[in-house]
Amino acid sequence: MSNPLLDTADTSKVSDAVGAPDDGVVAPVCDVAPAAIDPESLSPHATFAVRRFRHGGWQQASDALAEEVPVALEFNGISHVVMLATPADIEDFALGFALSEGILNDRRECYGIDVSATSLGITAHLEISSRAFAGLKERRRNLTGRTGCGLCGTESLDQVLRPLPSAGEPLRVTHVALAAAHAGLASHQPLNGVTGAVHGAAWCSPSGEILVLREDVGRHNALDKLIGALARDGQAFDRGFVLMTSRASVEIVQKAAQVGIPMVAAVSAATALAVRTAQAAGVALVGFVRGEQCVIYAGGAALDERA
Repeated sequence: MSNPLLDTADTSKVSDAVGAPDDGVVAPVCDVAPAAIDPESLSPHATFAVRRFRHGGWQQASDALAEEVPVALEFNGISHVVMLATPADIEDFALGFALSEGILNDRRECYGIDVSATSLGITAHLEISSRAFAGLKERRRNLTGRTGCGLCGTESLDQVLRPLPSAGEPLRVTHVALAAAHAGLASHQPLNGVTGAVHGAAWCSPSGEILVLREDVGRHNALDKLIGALARDGQAFDRGFVLMTSRASVEIVQKAAQVGIPMVAAVSAATALAVRTAQAAGVALVGFVRGEQCVIYAGGAALDERA
């Protein structure tokens, strides 16, 4: 029996029909756009029927998949950015993004956040101070984000390596505290436990206790959600450190430095630009935090090596 997915005998007819070059290559076109979300049910994950190969054979099963939906941020009625993110903790995400990108200097410059949803995605409407809004218009940024990149859509090179505030007093921690924080990650990541597909950003005390954690398909989105959650709770950013379940990339360091977080730790490596940025801003940067192991890239004086 002929398999329509493998039978290429009539591809020239398809090519002629769509006006494609007669080179035997067919470009299929999907004319049905998927609905991003069900606006009546903003769940961070969805269940799909799958076939799984396990124990030497195929099995029918169901699988929970992390949602990623377009999230638009509007400031005083003006659309600024659309990111792909997990539809949870949207108010935290919106406020954290505004703070970590330097749109707001202080959480009190945000007067309110309203969240609305359609089948196309989610919109967070932020009402911000006239000073912050004037500065936003001056920057003339138009970011179209993706889950894996924090710089998509930046208009010029000088916006990538923006000036950052200098870190204050270093936070004293021990490698024992880092190990304790790492050990607590799994129990604080319920969404990742279900889907296995999201990053976590954990706020940790100097002793390594995880106090707050936010999850998202994007590592920088997870950090923005964490920053927003801390700001909404009125917590001081210099009283703890961040542990990321990802690599330590430059936008992670930038966002931490922007709000005054003195230390960033990550379970994977740092990038070279992240290290240079951390050194310039005075942020302690630690990678490969896994059990009793860790690598200090910058700010080693912040770690008490006696323990």
